[in-house]
Formats: sequence, C-alpha cells, structure tokens
Amino acid sequence: MPFTIASQVSYEEDIKKSRFEAIAVPVENEQAAKDFLELHKDLSTTHQCWAWKIGHHVRFNDDGEPTGTAGRPILAAIEGNELTNVLVLVNRWYGGIKLGTGGLARAYGGSAGQCLLLAEKIELIEKKKTAFQCQFNEWAIFQYELSQQQAEYSEEYTAEGVSVTALLQIHQIAPLALKIQDVTRGREQLKIIEEPNDD
Repeated sequence: MPFTIASQVSYEEDIKKSRFEAIAVPVENEQAAKDFLELHKDLSTTHQCWAWKIGHHVRFNDDGEPTGTAGRPILAAIEGNELTNVLVLVNRWYGGIKLGTGGLARAYGGSAGQCLLLAEKIELIEKKKTAFQCQFNEWAIFQYELSQQQAEYSEEYTAEGVSVTALLQIHQIAPLALKIQDVTRGREQLKIIEEPNDD
C-alpha cells in the first residue's frame, strides 16, 4: 500500500559549519515537482540537491556536489521510508570545511531522512480523472455532490449545458456514475479519462 506525506515539512541541521535545510513536500506529478523546485530556487545556497519519486518514476540531482553524494542518498531516504509522490529538496550553505564523499552522502541522506521522520505519513489514494455533461438545472445537484465528496473539479459552461471534469478517488466513481444516470435519466454517463502512462 503506497504512502505519501500529508503536508510540507522542513528540517535544518548544521554539520561541520555547513548548514543543511531539507524540505519535503507531497507532489501529484512531475509538473508539480518542477514547479516546486522553480519556486524554491535560492541563490544564497551553495548547492540545491533534490530527489523525487512519483509512482515508479524517480529523478535526482546532485547540483554540483560529487556524483552520487547528494541526490541518490536523498532518494534512498524517500525509498527507505516507503514513500511515493514525494519530493525532498536539500539546500546546503557551505561553511568552509570539506565533508568528503562519505560525509556528504551522510549529511544529505541524513537531513532528508530526519525531515521525512517529521512528516505525517498518509495512505496514497489513487484518483482517476472523470468527465460528464449535464444540463444547467442539474448542475446544482452535482455541484453539491462533488463538494460533499471533497472532489477537485472544474466546470465549463457550453451552449448545451455544463461540461464537468472531476478528480475522484476510486471508491467515489461508482456512486457518482449512478447518480448521473439517475438525475439525467440515463441520458449522460460518467467517463473515465485515461491518463497516458509513461511506463
């Protein structure tokens, strides 16, 4: 059963005068990971090393540290905690004392690991993208239904009515599909939009 973290957490540690700051954040997809890294660019740091794991996909970056001393140990901390859909960024401000390759791997992996220990682990619930159409007078019923389920959705008004896409947890799909058939008297169906897999 896959787990992710509930919310963003951070952890700071000084190791031989270098300051390490680890930030762990849940990410839904690669774009979210890229956006987070873009947002957290910090020119005051000496190195910004990171790793993320989303499903079976992993990426990591040593950002100028010797190969294998930063990104991979951060990834090992994520995998060691059996987490997915998580990105960990470790910022380092160099303090003048070289740590050596073993020391660097321990510092990056260690601060990532300590940071993840602070995070609340939650079960990762698979979600699917769905879509359906309805008429204007039916939309209020579905809008209420979707907010009750705390589903993320977006609606688009067309000449024919309302075109809706919603991100639903697996167990929410069947009840909503029934509701749609019921309210629209079988006129509309809930469609599952298959996301292209990179696997």
